[in-house]
Amino acid sequence: MLASLTGGRVEGDGEIELSGFGKIEEAGSGCVTFIANPKYAHFIHTTNASAVLVNEDFQVEGEIKPVLIRVKDAYSALAELLTAFESMKQRPRGIEQPAYISEGIEVPEDAYIGAFAYIGKNVRLGKGVLIYPQSYIGEGVEIGEGTVIRAGVRIYEGCRIGKGCIIHSGAVIGADGFGFAPKGEIYEKIPQIGNVIIEDDVEVGANTCIDRATFGHTIVGKGTKLDNLLQVAHNVEIGSNNVFAAQTGIAGSTKIGNSNRVGGQCGFAGHISVGDNNEFGAQSGIPNSVGSGKRLIGYPAIDARQFAKNQVYIRHLDQLFRK
Repeated sequence: MLASLTGGRVEGDGEIELSGFGKIEEAGSGCVTFIANPKYAHFIHTTNASAVLVNEDFQVEGEIKPVLIRVKDAYSALAELLTAFESMKQRPRGIEQPAYISEGIEVPEDAYIGAFAYIGKNVRLGKGVLIYPQSYIGEGVEIGEGTVIRAGVRIYEGCRIGKGCIIHSGAVIGADGFGFAPKGEIYEKIPQIGNVIIEDDVEVGANTCIDRATFGHTIVGKGTKLDNLLQVAHNVEIGSNNVFAAQTGIAGSTKIGNSNRVGGQCGFAGHISVGDNNEFGAQSGIPNSVGSGKRLIGYPAIDARQFAKNQVYIRHLDQLFRK
């Protein structure tokens, strides 16, 4: 059955029973594990796992204990299996008490609202929505079908969350953008009257903050994944299928395209534009607009190959100076 789920080819006993998953260096009997990175290949001779997902071109020397399941991409196959395994778990249903639900709110029969959750006026909930305990859903919020709101999330008024999203604990969606106008020796607050739109299949990590627009929308596009502890400022527009690692900050009104891959602790200046299919190394600073198809790292971010050359020169600065 496992091989059929992944479209894989079995080498060994195809009738063994499997009961769980494990890391290849720690997995025991009955576990399935995987090898996607060649540096872990040597564990194939020492692992106690019963089955191992490997790529089709994986080479084995000598005898091994586990059954091999050869697939096109071991990491993707593992993701499929874990998704199937997760879907077998029983999902919570119904309304726990105490929870506050404003009058007139239609809660779908297959939805879940946990204890101490707050559902404001004119909120619209899609089928199968899960809202875990102590979450705040402000007035006029829309949450699409199958979306999961984990415990302690705060979604401010007027924000829209698409279908199939996951918002992790501590995330704040729709807090005021950082807008202040200098007035003499003080700063006067500029009301933030826009909202946040999160499209379908977006995942927002724990304690990530996405600020509402001054006016208009702050947008996170379909399929984009935000790690923990990100800051997305007001009026930022992020396209589809991007991935952002932890502690990245995006300043106001910046526009980011599709399918970008952003390392941890990157910083994007405000009012710039970024194209598609770029890679930004960890801790990169991006002060200016960027096109498409770039590999950048450093502060200010430069071409990754040039950065690597510069690092070699820096290591020899002392010798060069003395010379």
